[in-house]
Amino acid sequence: MLEKGTTPWELRNGPFTEKTFEKLPESHWTLLVQAVDQWVPEVNQLLDYFRFIPNWRLDDLMISSAPDKGGVAHFDYYDVFLLQGLGKRYWKIGQMCDNDSPRLEGTRLKILSEFHTTDEWVLEPGDMLYIPPGIAHWGTAVGEDCMTYSIGFRAPSHADIISDVGQEIALSVSDDLRYTDPHLQLQANPGEISAQAIDQVRNIIQQHLTSENIAHWFGKFMTERKYIEQTEEEPLDIDADEWQSALADGQLLWRHPAARLAYHVDEKGALLFADGEAFCCSVGLAELICKSVEICWNELKPLVQDADNRSAITQLINQETLLVDE
Repeated sequence: MLEKGTTPWELRNGPFTEKTFEKLPESHWTLLVQAVDQWVPEVNQLLDYFRFIPNWRLDDLMISSAPDKGGVAHFDYYDVFLLQGLGKRYWKIGQMCDNDSPRLEGTRLKILSEFHTTDEWVLEPGDMLYIPPGIAHWGTAVGEDCMTYSIGFRAPSHADIISDVGQEIALSVSDDLRYTDPHLQLQANPGEISAQAIDQVRNIIQQHLTSENIAHWFGKFMTERKYIEQTEEEPLDIDADEWQSALADGQLLWRHPAARLAYHVDEKGALLFADGEAFCCSVGLAELICKSVEICWNELKPLVQDADNRSAITQLINQETLLVDE
């Protein structure tokens, strides 16, 4: 983001070359790199310090790099932790914002046009600031190159939840099921939609919005990968015998850095959610996979006697949620 480009604020999307940075001014711009945790193992390890919040709420770790005076006044709809790395950043905290808060015109960026400072701090390397959802914040690099790590959390809008859960559940509903009104009575005006008709529609909706259906949808929805690696490689086709033999020979089962995992337990057992897919397995396997970055054969051997567990692991390996390696 360039503060003084061809418009009051100019947004440029990567990938960038070295020539791009050679042409930038010495101040008043910011580089944002999304999902760095998926590409740099050392950065991924930082997320372990935020496991006090459920994994499925964690989004990604973004790095903001800026020279002197680089920064932008904005707000987010989600919780964010701002961890200072290189250099210093001067933070101003402002008012509570929402969708109606005034924005700068003439730019695609949602930059606040009004900022009412309530607090201010200078963060040095190792300092961290927590920003609740909706709070305006404005961080400006101070005097030198600056790098800030932003750990954000997923907060889907109510509109997204209603839209997505409806589409997901609709896929499993037979087209034979239809609206009926066997107790329909003669109305004074045929144009009236009666309270009984509204109750009938409400009952149809409630019939399908079961806890089981919602849990199945929610686990898949919250574990979908936001940034999917582009690859031309052929899909894997590893069978259960192959990966069991590799693990027995000393190789490990690794969680892919970009993998998103969660599980839900009900009276039927466990549902393991991985990168937008759902798998039936034992509670023990779901717990092991969700808490471990690497899994050895001794941990896994007692669990693979279960056919569902073997099937789940095989599918997780073939969709590269789990990796077999030294």
